[in-house]
Amino acid sequence: MNTFTLSNSFLQIIIASKGAELQSVVNKQTGLEYMWNADPAFWAKKSPVLFPIVGGLKQNTYFFNNKNYQLNRHGFAREMEFAIAYQSSEKIIFNIQSSEETLKIYPFHFVFSVVYELIDDKLKVNYIVENTGNETMYFSVGAHPAFKLPLIDNTDYTDYFLQFNCIENTGKWPLSKDGLIELQSIPLLNNSNKLSLNKELFYTDALVFKHLSSDEVSILSNKTKHGVSISYKGFPYMGIWSAKNADFICIEPWCGIADSVNTTQQLTEKEGINILASKQKFEASWFGKFF
Repeated sequence: MNTFTLSNSFLQIIIASKGAELQSVVNKQTGLEYMWNADPAFWAKKSPVLFPIVGGLKQNTYFFNNKNYQLNRHGFAREMEFAIAYQSSEKIIFNIQSSEETLKIYPFHFVFSVVYELIDDKLKVNYIVENTGNETMYFSVGAHPAFKLPLIDNTDYTDYFLQFNCIENTGKWPLSKDGLIELQSIPLLNNSNKLSLNKELFYTDALVFKHLSSDEVSILSNKTKHGVSISYKGFPYMGIWSAKNADFICIEPWCGIADSVNTTQQLTEKEGINILASKQKFEASWFGKFF
């Protein structure tokens, strides 16, 4: 595994070639690091890229063209070594492509690229899926960045809150013990754009949202001016997660979602699945602002 650094006047970021995984985000004007430290006692990752599925499959299995295939939670991209397709001081493109090995568990020909780019004081992360085969392709893709919390000394986890950029009336979709989406949501945000944070929120796994009105969510506190804003137009699902009692929070824009408890396990019928015609491209981008 190699690491690569991008830097401009505002930000310095480090990305690992394994999984094209973001490792560090530092605001150069304050010296503040925003990423979780990947303490293996809690969770040994920092920002896995989710492809070609998001979340878990029932029994880790899906069916396509009368065959059954096995895929682990969040897919295989996060464990693969990515190649470098382009690199400059402020932009880098990583990619993987289908191979004999991937075709055994995912029967589509593809090139999957992850693009990191610094644009002034923002980080842009772009996912590009290219269907290089002759058949229609079915896939999901998503982000999973973990930001340390508290962000600065002399503040506590509970000093922070999430602020959505729209008023929300929505519940969270609970997960079964097997990580599948239950059929009924539980009320959570009632005519509100603010969610106070505490570690107990995540004792029963992630907060999963479908079709929020918001396309930006920020980590803020009344005790510091420092925070993070993630904007994510074009991502219909969102996960908010932390490992039990860990000092981080993940903000996860998703184009896709875990199987529901009543799934047919047919890939073509999967909720939130993206459909890509032969020789076509799909793109989805999120932006991070770190202040």
